[in-house]
Amino acid sequence: MKRQHDANPNKLLRFEQLCRDRGLPLTIQRRTVLEAVLARDDHPSADRIYEDVQSRIPGVSRTTVYRVLDMLVRVGIIAKACHPGATARFDRNTDQHHHLVCLHCDKVIDLEDERLNTLRLPDTHHLGFEITDFRVQLRGICIDCRKKTTASEVPPIPCKTGLASDFRKRKRKTSARKKRKKTQ
Repeated sequence: MKRQHDANPNKLLRFEQLCRDRGLPLTIQRRTVLEAVLARDDHPSADRIYEDVQSRIPGVSRTTVYRVLDMLVRVGIIAKACHPGATARFDRNTDQHHHLVCLHCDKVIDLEDERLNTLRLPDTHHLGFEITDFRVQLRGICIDCRKKTTASEVPPIPCKTGLASDFRKRKRKTSARKKRKKTQ
């Protein structure tokens, strides 16, 4: 579990002020959920945050933690990281940055690159869509997963399109042919 030693006091103060400005109650659950997110330097799932909060507030419900996370995203104190997996991930860093996503273990790594920040965005007005923010997500295999495999092994990539999918299809066809030859 990756953790930072202290939650970001500026974000906590900003959140307290935001609650006062909007007339939102600053509950112990909200503060504890925010502290749990800010204390981590990975991109935790809601379940991971729930586990952290439950250790501090044993009676807290999973639903409460999920609602608080959604509220924190809506007010801009944390961000929801787009992720190819089914589980939403949360990011304490709301500044412009991008992500590297491991398709093998689902690790999310922050990437700051000014060249990506200055990408020319497409005109989407004809689709009735207004772009207000963007994050680039680069997907691949992290160093830890690459170290776990030998040069001849290719880790499975949960990707339905593209080169990885084509490679797996070819590999399955080759394996099926080899099996047929052995049985003949």
